[in-house]
Amino acid sequence: MYYKAINYWVLGGFEGGKKPKEAIDDASNLGLDGIELTFGEAIPESVSKAECNEIKQYAEDKRIGLKTLASGFFWGCSLSSSDGAERKKAMTFAQKYLKAAANLGVETVLLIPGAVDVAWDDSRPVTPYQEVWDNASNSLRNLVKLAEDLNVNIGIENVWNKFLLSPIEMKIFLEQFNSSNIGSYFDVANVLINGYPEHWIDILGNHIKAIHIKNFTRNDCGGVLHGFGESLNDGDLNYDQLKKSLSGIHYKGPLTVEMIPFCRLPDLVLPDMELARKVSREFLELF
Repeated sequence: MYYKAINYWVLGGFEGGKKPKEAIDDASNLGLDGIELTFGEAIPESVSKAECNEIKQYAEDKRIGLKTLASGFFWGCSLSSSDGAERKKAMTFAQKYLKAAANLGVETVLLIPGAVDVAWDDSRPVTPYQEVWDNASNSLRNLVKLAEDLNVNIGIENVWNKFLLSPIEMKIFLEQFNSSNIGSYFDVANVLINGYPEHWIDILGNHIKAIHIKNFTRNDCGGVLHGFGESLNDGDLNYDQLKKSLSGIHYKGPLTVEMIPFCRLPDLVLPDMELARKVSREFLELF
């Protein structure tokens, strides 16, 4: 029996227009087990411990879990940047992020460790791969100690950042820290462009702390952002193989549906409660 949650963005948009309690209500009404709130949007950077406790208690009263927390902040301010001032800013945000997660009772935060480039943002620089590895590693060494002290996991996402492109590479990257408080926040659809999620799961095993569920349609030996559609049932994800691999590693962590239908670009608009209701029904049927 999996813990099933939904990411905030489909419920509240990218600007944080919906309050955390409203999103918690939405998750409850959708029949799910939890909500993945977002830090810097649904939860402001300035959030106090008292405010976190209030949100945590409200979720408990609604019987809605807050097992994971996400953020898109690191696309625009990277832990792997060549610019020392930018890395410092990213570190400050990450420290606030981890502390808020601990105050909310969150198990795992989603973190983008670095990026060679940001394909959809031409204003972001191209950073040499080795430099991304070195800077991300150094930044994370400092954050892992805080994560251990707070008893929060850092979940490194496999995302389209042209970095950590294979499961073996991801495993090597994670194991350098020698800590059970850093692992993979594994997105099953993000790897479909050039691989198979079941292979990643088999290799990463208990390094996987949390999982994002969505689907993706390959096109012409790969694909583009438009491959992320409006249904969990449309795409190249093999759910039988996925479940077999999850069973094989005895995965008991959270599954969170993250629905950002880039197929709608350039007219993508979130929040979309109709979409949230549809994919929640699909999610409950699939798992």
